[in-house]
Amino acid sequence: MHATPAATRSNGGFTFAEQPELEAPDARILWRAELDPGALRVAAFPIDAAHPDAIDASALTPWLTIVADAAGEHAVLSDGWRRIRIDIEAGSLAAGHPVIIHYQLSGLASAEPRILPLRRLLDLYRRRRFSISLYPHDRRVDRWLLALRVHDAVLAGATQREIATVLFGEDAREVSDGTRADSLRSRVRRLIRDARRLAAGGYRFLMLARADGADPEGEP
Repeated sequence: MHATPAATRSNGGFTFAEQPELEAPDARILWRAELDPGALRVAAFPIDAAHPDAIDASALTPWLTIVADAAGEHAVLSDGWRRIRIDIEAGSLAAGHPVIIHYQLSGLASAEPRILPLRRLLDLYRRRRFSISLYPHDRRVDRWLLALRVHDAVLAGATQREIATVLFGEDAREVSDGTRADSLRSRVRRLIRDARRLAAGGYRFLMLARADGADPEGEP
């Protein structure tokens, strides 16, 4: 288990700021719960290990990162590619002893985005691995990755033509038809606009967008 003794709640919408030199699969980012509708709110209290509802918290240690502050423990379970966010508002997972977890779900709109993370947590505990079937591909991720590449290219001084050539290869080099050329230019301009918006703070709303089915630019 990785633990950080205190949280800083000012950097970029995260409960703490990860070391920037870490590769993405090694980083453990804890989004603040108000920006991550899938964050599970729980209480974890000691219980006899023989109890049928007991969870051995030590079994979660290989994937568990915890940050503590006055509000409780902020945790993420992650293998570097998949994740489950948990806020422990009473009790503790850090001690590693058997606990019973009380899941705080209520209402309709607020409970719905937490159902899948709860299934993921229970499945992880039973199988001791993250089940790919519970992490379906989100097609918007491909677009966001393109926007990230475009942002890097813009910062490096690349022109729209150069960006189009790198992203779309020979299609961009050999376009002679006016309609196709206009389409490529429009696509690159949209990616540049998306990149700037995300870099200006729009990235904070990616989790919210995934919960309600809309992207952070307000498009379906």
